[in-house]
Amino acid sequence: MTSTVLVTGANRGIGLEIAKGFAARGCKVLMGVRDESEGESARNEIPGNDVQVLEIDLTNPGTIKECIVRAEAVYGDIDILVNNAGILIDSSFEELAEADFEKSLQVHVKGPFLLCQLLLPGMLERNYGRIVNISSGWGAFTEGMEGPLAYAVSKAGLNALTKNLSNIVPENRNVKINAMCPGWVHTRMGGKDAPRSPQQGAETALWLGSLEQDGPNGGFFRDKKPIEW
Repeated sequence: MTSTVLVTGANRGIGLEIAKGFAARGCKVLMGVRDESEGESARNEIPGNDVQVLEIDLTNPGTIKECIVRAEAVYGDIDILVNNAGILIDSSFEELAEADFEKSLQVHVKGPFLLCQLLLPGMLERNYGRIVNISSGWGAFTEGMEGPLAYAVSKAGLNALTKNLSNIVPENRNVKINAMCPGWVHTRMGGKDAPRSPQQGAETALWLGSLEQDGPNGGFFRDKKPIEW
C-alpha cells in the first residue's frame, strides 16, 4: 500500500526533511505550506513525481476544511498526518501580545485539532492511520516548562491533544497518535547554535509515521525512545 502523507510546515527545516524522508520511502507526499511559492521552491529539493504542494494556513481556521476536502478529492485519502508547523514567539509574560499568544495556540493546538477532526474519522474507518505531533521538551511538565510562555503553553496543549485523542482509538484499530520532541535543531527557529541537524530532528517523526500495527499509541518520544509528559 502506498501511503499518502500530509506534512504541515514542510517548506523548510524539520518539515522539509520529514517530507524528503517519506518521499524516499515511496509515499505520496503533500507538503502543507502557508506560502505556495515557497513550497514549490522547496519541492524542487525532493526527487520524484509524487510530491505536491498544498497551501494551508493554520492561522486561518476557516480555510482548513476547504483545503483538506479539496486535497482528498484530488489526491485520495490521507493516511499519515504530521503536525509539524510551528511558531516561536520569544516574548516575556509582561510583553506578550494577546494576538501573538492566540497565534501560537492556533498553529500548535487549534490547527492540529481541526486537521485531526477532519482526518482521524477516516483513518479509524479504514483501520489505518498515523498522526505525529511535533512537540517540544519546552512543553513538557517534567522538563519544567522552561520555554517562552506562548510556545511552552501551546506545545503543552499539543501534548494534551495527543494524549486525549489517543484515548479514543479502540485497541483493535491500527491507528496510532503520538507526539515527539526533535531536540534542539539547527533551523531558522532553533538558531545556528543548535547541535542537531534537521535530518536528526526528522528521524523520530519518520519512525512514528511508519509504525507497525503493534507500535505505541499515545506516547511522547525523543530519539525513538519514550519520555515523560
